[in-house]
Amino acid sequence: MNIGIIGAGNIGGTTARLFIDAGHEVAISNSRGPETLRDLIASLGAKARATTATEAARFGEIVLLAIPLKDYTSLPADDLRGKIVIDAMNYYPNRDGHYPLLDSGETTSSEMVAAHLNGARIVKAFNTIWSEHLKTKGNKSAPVEKRRAIFLSGDDAEAKRIVSTLIEDIGFGPYDLGSIHNSRNQQPDTAVYNKDVTVAEAREIM
Repeated sequence: MNIGIIGAGNIGGTTARLFIDAGHEVAISNSRGPETLRDLIASLGAKARATTATEAARFGEIVLLAIPLKDYTSLPADDLRGKIVIDAMNYYPNRDGHYPLLDSGETTSSEMVAAHLNGARIVKAFNTIWSEHLKTKGNKSAPVEKRRAIFLSGDDAEAKRIVSTLIEDIGFGPYDLGSIHNSRNQQPDTAVYNKDVTVAEAREIM
């Protein structure tokens, strides 16, 4: 599968490596330009390429977003229409500034992103796990119920199924929290945020 990644920080770089190790091809971008990713691409190998955000969006059958939420309006909406888009972004007011609709709980950051990316198939995932755990906690040999849980939510059942398979491909266990509005349950300071639990353990706290 071709996977685009927009954002080459801790989550973007780590998922790129995991996806490649699982047999996928990756196009990854950052805000500073493809030439600044030379060292990362060299370490990732032949299945990785450095691109612009627009090129990553066009390349991916799935596109993972791992940029600061405050930059979400810079995303190439036209090129993401119809794509499965994994929203790994989090709302941190001290970094992103305050959004009254998020502060009040009237909407969620993923719903806000979905409104900008009209027609994209948004799945919230990979936002509750520390990048170091993402690097080290995967276990492809374990039964899914005993794997470290990665939480997801969204309104497109088929998109969630595909993202769940991708999560299993890299050695983790998907745990579906329901609709995109329910992504409020996987934001910072919620019960599952940065919580090192297996899928079976997650069933007990949700």
